[in-house]
Amino acid sequence: MLRNSLRTLCVLLSLATLVPALENGLARTPPMGWLAWERFRCNTDCKNDPDNCISDRLFRTMTDIVVAEGYAAVGYEYINVDDCWLEKERDLNGQLVPDRERFPYGMKSLSDYVHSKGLKFGIYEDYGNYTCAGYPGILGYLEIDAATFASWDVDYVKLDGCYSHPVDMDRGYPEFGFHLNQTGKHMIYSCSWPVYQIYAGMQPNYTAIAEHCNLWRNFDDIQDSWASVESIIDYYGNNQDVIVPNAGPGHWNDPDMLIIGNFGLSYEQSKTQMAIWAILAAPLLMSVDLRTIRPEYKAILQNKKIIAVDQDPLGIQGRRIYKHKGIEIWARPITPVYQNYYSYAIAFVNRRTDGTPSDVSVTLKELGLQYPGGYRVEDLYEDVDYGILSPQTKIKVKVNPSGVVILRCNLNIDDGFRYSPYSPLNQVFKVRQNSFK
Repeated sequence: MLRNSLRTLCVLLSLATLVPALENGLARTPPMGWLAWERFRCNTDCKNDPDNCISDRLFRTMTDIVVAEGYAAVGYEYINVDDCWLEKERDLNGQLVPDRERFPYGMKSLSDYVHSKGLKFGIYEDYGNYTCAGYPGILGYLEIDAATFASWDVDYVKLDGCYSHPVDMDRGYPEFGFHLNQTGKHMIYSCSWPVYQIYAGMQPNYTAIAEHCNLWRNFDDIQDSWASVESIIDYYGNNQDVIVPNAGPGHWNDPDMLIIGNFGLSYEQSKTQMAIWAILAAPLLMSVDLRTIRPEYKAILQNKKIIAVDQDPLGIQGRRIYKHKGIEIWARPITPVYQNYYSYAIAFVNRRTDGTPSDVSVTLKELGLQYPGGYRVEDLYEDVDYGILSPQTKIKVKVNPSGVVILRCNLNIDDGFRYSPYSPLNQVFKVRQNSFK
């Protein structure tokens, strides 16, 4: 007992000095992949619904499709198990046990299969006594569970926050991250730390969160509806002054899954979610039945030009720069960069419900794009190249109801330019909002 007490003391003393940062070198761009939760939830009825239950079979099937149907080729690389994969009790050694009927070969076998296809494997747990669905949580077993995940060759860990005290999370989430790092196996660490503190009326310490987590949730779970997507868009726009500065290579705000191709979004709304998630530098984690997705929705998810915006190496999260009478404009600074000038992705969103497309007319200068050499402007959904436009050029876009037009505006510079120090972000988003028509 004394030996165990001294060992615990040593660990705590080590944490005091060794936990200051995650330092796993991962998620230099937002993670991309597929996970089960929004589409398949906690369906454990493999007897009556074998094709759709949370099981080894489901994840191997989706792994195959991600590779065969071109998703991996455009960047989707993680296959993530979410809640409901566990037995209700740990084994006699205190280790987590996958459900023996639904995952008969164990998690190491599933992980090996995912890796054999050139993809990466993610798993779910909870910083609480139980997961949200009532399975064993990690409290009291942090070191054991981190070692278990490493032994299964896990690449990505999502740690939820049900059945735990938000006041404990400032200590607990970094502690589990420490144990993950101590395994020597680098794993992306996805946290629900801030959202539970926000629910509890606390102000999250985003400086600490960004130091210890690769990505984190700070708003409600997404549901299969346009109203849910709109609420997330509003939250990120209304709170952007607090949220945006925390994002960057290795640490990202996570507005939750892509629900494109399910039941709740129209075609136009699906295009809007993909575009705004790219502007937000959001993780692109699909939760959809890839066996039945319609071609037009698959095309949205595999749009290479919009994915390139999301994966831009600068890692600057975009902002809402205009909002008036149902029309919003969002902008994200992207590469290439020259001197004090950025290229931009610009999204025009029509939140109106009057049933007719809306015309938005604005000059590039009014959007904050002032590079004297002009910009090469391209519509990323319609593949329309507008050519080189000067800052004084007025562009006019027609935006469908609940739809989006997303443009890429690249600086018109020589191919041999050199990147230079970037201007402060408070100078990047200058815009004359009263000039829009």
